[in-house]
Parts: sequence; C-alpha cells; structure tokens
Amino acid sequence: MTITRHGVNESKGSGRQGLPFAKATEADGWLYVSGQTPMVDGEVIDGGIVPQANQAILNMISIVEAAGYSVADIMRVGVWIDDPRDFWSFNKVFAEHFGEYPPARACVQSAMVVDCKVEVDCIAFRKTT
Repeated sequence: MTITRHGVNESKGSGRQGLPFAKATEADGWLYVSGQTPMVDGEVIDGGIVPQANQAILNMISIVEAAGYSVADIMRVGVWIDDPRDFWSFNKVFAEHFGEYPPARACVQSAMVVDCKVEVDCIAFRKTT
C-alpha cells in the first residue's frame, strides 16, 4: 500500500504561517482530509456561522476535488462548532452542499484553536481499479 500526501507544505495558517501537515492523505481509495477552517489566503473570513460554514466546507470540498474525488465520494464529515446555538444554521449550509449525497456526520461543540466558528474534516472513498 502506498500513501499519497496531498498539499504538503501548501497549507497556510493565521499570518500565512506554514502548517506542518498534509491537506489530505490517500491510500487504497480512501482519502482523509485535514480539518478546514473558514480561511482564505491564511486569514479567517469575517462573518457569522453561515459565511464561515460555507467557506470551511468549500475549502474541504476543494481538497477532495483536487485529489480526484467528488462530493458523492464523501463518506463521513466531522464538524466542530464553537457555539451550539449555531447548530441549525450550520445544518442549512451543510444541506446546501450535501443535500443529494448526505454523508455520515459527527458534530460537537469545541473551542477553536483559531478565531473562527467552525471546522470540518472528512473521509472519502473511491473504489480503485
């Protein structure tokens, strides 16, 4: 089994500081995407849960697609939200992205390491030939 590491040394955190992990790792059809926050160009976007959730999910999906997978291949999404009162608003954004292909999901309240309202990661699978 060979492990492919996607986006090594490409991830930038707050202040555009390099991050010491891959955007995703892949082996035998499985893709594990690292947690994605609502960052653009190394900075958290402004706004509440709706724009931040949308951006975090878009960041995650862009990694999935860059690795050659699709939203339909996403098996599970992990979600961390800062404020549990944002749960229903997050669900609306989530449904916009996964309505036709709902993955399994876990969602927990957690303090964020960066100043944002949400983080998402995922596991995708695509049968190898």
